[in-house]
Parts: sequence; C-alpha cells; structure tokens
Amino acid sequence: MPREHAEMSGSTIESWRQRTPRAFGATPGQRLTRWLGGAAFLAWLAWSFWLFDITPQRLWNGLSGLATILRLMVPPSPGELWFDILKGMAESVAMAFIGTVIAALIAVPLSFLGARNILTVTLLRFSVRRLFDGIRGVDQLIWALAYVRAVGLGPLAGVLAIITSDLAVLAKLYSEAIENADKRQAEGIIASGGSRLQAIRYGILPQVLPVMIAQALYFFESNTRSAAILGVVGAGGIGLQIAERIKVRHWDEVAFIILLMIATVAVIDLISGQLRKRLIGRREGAAVL
Repeated sequence: MPREHAEMSGSTIESWRQRTPRAFGATPGQRLTRWLGGAAFLAWLAWSFWLFDITPQRLWNGLSGLATILRLMVPPSPGELWFDILKGMAESVAMAFIGTVIAALIAVPLSFLGARNILTVTLLRFSVRRLFDGIRGVDQLIWALAYVRAVGLGPLAGVLAIITSDLAVLAKLYSEAIENADKRQAEGIIASGGSRLQAIRYGILPQVLPVMIAQALYFFESNTRSAAILGVVGAGGIGLQIAERIKVRHWDEVAFIILLMIATVAVIDLISGQLRKRLIGRREGAAVL
C-alpha cells in the first residue's frame, strides 16, 4: 500500500511538473542560459569601461577636481555684473513661458488629430502620431543648435527650440487625455441634434482642458530649467551667463547663479503646483456634480 501511494505521488508530481514547470525551479538549460547571459553582461560592462577609459585613477582625480571647484564656490557672490545675471534669469523665465504657451496652444488642435476617438481614419492618425514621435525623438538641445544657426544667437532660438520640442510631447499627452475622456457627454450632444464639432467643443474639451492646462504648467516649470542649458549653446538666458563665468573660472558667481536658478524654479514650482491642484480639484468637483 505505501508503495502504491508512493507511485501515485510520483505520477502526480510529474503531472504538476508538466503543467507548471517554473514552480519546480529552473531547468539545467535555463540555468546555463542565465549564467551565459550574466557573463555576457559583465563582459559588455568591462568592455564599456575599457572603451571609455574609466579607471579608478581618473575617477579619483575627477572627484578631487570637483571638490576643489566646490571649495571655490563658497561663499557665493553675484559679482560686479549682478544686473546681467538677473537679466539672464528673467530671459530664461520669459523664454520658458513664451515657448510653453505657444507650444500648448498649437498642441491642442494637433492633439485632436492624434486621438483615436476623434480621427477615425487610421492611416491619417498613424501618420500624425509618427510625426509626433519624430519631432519628440530630437532633443531640445539639438533644436536649439539648429535654430541658433537659422536665426542667430539670442533668446529667439531658445523660444523656437522649446516650442518645437514641447509641441510634439504635449500633443501626444493631450491626445491620450482626449482618448480617455468620457464619451457619453459627446454622444448626448450628437443625440440632441448637435454637430460633431459641437460635441468636441462642449462634450470633450471641457473634460480635458484642466488636464491640458495642468500639463502645460508642469512643462513651464521644466522649461525654466531647460532654458539654462539652451543658453550655453547661444540661445540666450541664464545659461549664457553661466558659460561665460565657467570659462573665466569665477566659481563663486557660478554658485550664486545656481542658487538663483534653484530659488526661481522652486517659486515657479510652488505657484504652478497650487494652480494644478485647483484645476484638478475643480475638475473632480465638476465630475461629481
């Protein structure tokens, strides 16, 4: 009897092993594959370190140089040209604001062309989405370099770079918000005799408009930081002031500019955060009513 029970248990275990093989651990072939994959990853990592000449000596020298720079940054000082620093910071904020507003306005109609529930022509919608992907695939800094060549040095190149890069991202985010909107309101407008354009205007847009504004506010905050990098390549703003002071190694003034940037972004983040909360709260309240 115990022998039959043991045979029965063995067959049951084998049956469960065939149904759920992962529950009984990895097979020898799977373990070999994992070891080979781990060895290949370590080999690739070692080759990357060798290719980039990453050595402990270089890392130590770099950290030592960074520590020297940090010591020279204390105490921060605005220097004699403090007015130029404030002007550059104002230019960066203005670049971020103008670029974000224009990009958000243009992205609204484009987002409807990329929404599945608005544009039902698959080929056209696919083309619009791929256009968004193509523009989004180019970094903002690359756009800034191109516009500096096209329109010359100054904030205009930075504004155009922000518009171009944010346009595709906002259009994609807006189109996803439109696709997730409640379609019953639009269907009710059409059922009562309204046109499709009226259904979009009064049935969908009021639902997604708070989300669109909230996302635009977040991009404004993000673009304020990005504007500093754009200035390094000649697109104006506070980045130009940083680049000039790094060249002459005025690290105390660089520290002052960094602190000014942190304070400015913090204030913008605080204000935009409160606005986003009000917009989202208002939308939730309207949904409840």
